[in-house]
Amino acid sequence: MSREDRKDQKKQKDRKAKAGPPQSKELLVPPRGWYGPGGGRVGHLDPPTMWRATTVQACGMWPFAAGSGAPMIGVPLGQHLFTGATVCGDPLSWFTRARYISNPSLFMLGMPGLGKSTLVNRMLIGLAATGVVPLVLGDLKPDYADTVRALGGQVISIGRGRGGINVLDPGAMGQAADRIGGEAGDILRAETHGRVLNMVAALITIVRGRPMDDHEQSVLSAVLHHLRERTAPGRTALLPDLLQVLTEGPDRVRAVTLDRGNDARYRDAVDPLHRSLLGILDGPLGDTFASETSTRIDPNAPAVCIDISGIGEADTQLTAAAMLAAWSDGLGTVAASHALADAQLAPRRWFFTVLDELWRPLRAASGIVDRIDALTRLNRSLGLGDAKITHTLKDAEALGTDADRAKARGFVERAGMVVCAGLPRTEMEDLGRVVGLSQREIELVSSWSSPPGWGVTTEHEEPPGRGRFLIKVGGRPGIPIKVAITQAERELHNTNTRWTPNESADPVTRNLAQQVARAAQEGPLPLDPRLTGETV
Repeated sequence: MSREDRKDQKKQKDRKAKAGPPQSKELLVPPRGWYGPGGGRVGHLDPPTMWRATTVQACGMWPFAAGSGAPMIGVPLGQHLFTGATVCGDPLSWFTRARYISNPSLFMLGMPGLGKSTLVNRMLIGLAATGVVPLVLGDLKPDYADTVRALGGQVISIGRGRGGINVLDPGAMGQAADRIGGEAGDILRAETHGRVLNMVAALITIVRGRPMDDHEQSVLSAVLHHLRERTAPGRTALLPDLLQVLTEGPDRVRAVTLDRGNDARYRDAVDPLHRSLLGILDGPLGDTFASETSTRIDPNAPAVCIDISGIGEADTQLTAAAMLAAWSDGLGTVAASHALADAQLAPRRWFFTVLDELWRPLRAASGIVDRIDALTRLNRSLGLGDAKITHTLKDAEALGTDADRAKARGFVERAGMVVCAGLPRTEMEDLGRVVGLSQREIELVSSWSSPPGWGVTTEHEEPPGRGRFLIKVGGRPGIPIKVAITQAERELHNTNTRWTPNESADPVTRNLAQQVARAAQEGPLPLDPRLTGETV
């Protein structure tokens, strides 16, 4: 190669080195457009609308399948708070179909106004659609009466001047025993006797403020047996009849008291019981429990609600007694239905009971927790699901004795499902020692108990935790959900009806109030010139 050729080759290499790497012919456009005027720059991309469908409906559009991790068996409750997946569940479906829980019961805790009864109302509606019979045994506000009416069910009012319950009435269980007959009927009558005895003992416990003595229960049982034998067919004994038997002192009752023919010994044995029964009849409970049952539960009703909202808030004894009588009557109806089904005289039906505001009967008297435990412990063998609702675990801690507190905590421990609405952190830590909650779950539920901010100006601003719940089942991780109610549910269930403005008020006054509210948002109102001394 000549000297000139080498110079030309070197110049060519230098030009290539100065030019840099070869440029791509492809024009790369930034994902959000070019910067600068006319570049079409997009600062924010709206998320696409999410639609949910089954694989049968959308198989051609979306041929892929992936599990969402949320349970899909039972009543649709709401969306998973983090994934948006639909969450379904209720105690009966998770016990009978999914086998997630070993006991068809639910225990719900949460601060007032966060939607506990709204969620239970949704379960009532969903279960009623599958043929389950909802039983609201003691509606205090009422939260469920309108829902039961909309389902075509039966609403029974209990209270002074409204209606009463005869606790000696065997009710549906007595009717079922007569219809079944034979040995099975006798067994059901014996069960009826035990339920009536338990209910009368509960009333005496409420009046006394302490449990009955063991020998008094034996006397009471003998009196009830004697009263049933001497009561004419077609007639139901009343509490005054029970007092009459104690006064007469028949041999069957005297034998239990060990009076040995001594009338003074008999009177000493039965007088405390006699005084307590007089206290029921002549005291705050007499008007409600001394006469015939005003309206019996219809065993064929699609839903039943016993409304005790007419009883005053301060009347704790009557409230607790009415709730216990309603539970006893309702659960007796359940037992009668299953006895008829076992005898092939009626179709099999399942029931779902709601025991709301559980703290009120628990605080009525020492030992009342035993009566509630006796009424509700055997729900699994009765074909019965239940939901117990209260505010906090401190409702159980406020009971008088350590034994009562331990039994009340057992309601939570035995529950198949535990549902938490917003609770303070200290409450969640106490619950975590019973249920087993992670630190993240405690922080999440605690954040739902915060009130709205001070700067809220909208009319219907809700607390941040309203409609949010954490569902715990055994040692599984909790399922956080958000419940969005429909318009129909909103119309049926409004626990703040007393705070709704009266639309029939004077329109001039209503218009003036609206003007003042708008002015308060815009700034301080000017003073009236007559108050400042200025010339008008």
